[in-house]
Amino acid sequence: MNVYKTDAISDLLKAKSYPGRGIVIGKSADGQSAVFAYFIMGRSENSRNRVFVEKEGAIFTEPHDYSKVSDPSLIIYSAIREISDKVIVTNGDQTDTIYDAISRGGDMREALRTREFEPDAPNLTPRISGVLSFDGGYSYEMSILKSSDPEGTGCNRYFYEYTPISGLGHFLHTYIDDGNPLPTFSGEPERVLIPNSIDELADGIWTSLNPENKISLYVRYINIETGKSESRLFNKNK
Repeated sequence: MNVYKTDAISDLLKAKSYPGRGIVIGKSADGQSAVFAYFIMGRSENSRNRVFVEKEGAIFTEPHDYSKVSDPSLIIYSAIREISDKVIVTNGDQTDTIYDAISRGGDMREALRTREFEPDAPNLTPRISGVLSFDGGYSYEMSILKSSDPEGTGCNRYFYEYTPISGLGHFLHTYIDDGNPLPTFSGEPERVLIPNSIDELADGIWTSLNPENKISLYVRYINIETGKSESRLFNKNK
């Protein structure tokens, strides 16, 4: 087994009809940009009734049609927020938990020790999170909180800290693929190629997601030296 095998994210996504929600964090091939992406998918009408909305640098999930919202508790949240020299990206309201911890001088690990997987039995969806840090350079960390068994008896918390390598990213998603119940992601975050072009990455992800289940995608490239950023946002619900 080649533990350093690195794939195009489009190849990984084309092989899955339902990876759920996914986070990619890495560094562009030329070494100039910190990169992250976040996408969401859905199978039910409630889950599919969403869009990404950008407000003052933060990204929120919001209903596309408010009249169709049946349960907003796990589908409406701030997905991406910035604080000080950090960018937070997650698949749920733990974004705010991490933000609050950092504002008090804490960190992602401290914050996520107070949280568990989502209470959506029988799926018990993992909480996936990432933080990009620009304190004197660039580094990033990722986390997944998973149920320890099918009954949700306990929570296992996994944390990964990375030294960025040009052209390399790490991909963490909630499910292995479709199923009933949905099979939880297993193993370490997958190694993926990060191109220099934001459009190459963004289009590669969006066009490779299952067209029936994909909902929204956000991608941002941040110049490590200048802090200048460029982003792309896709919503299936226009």
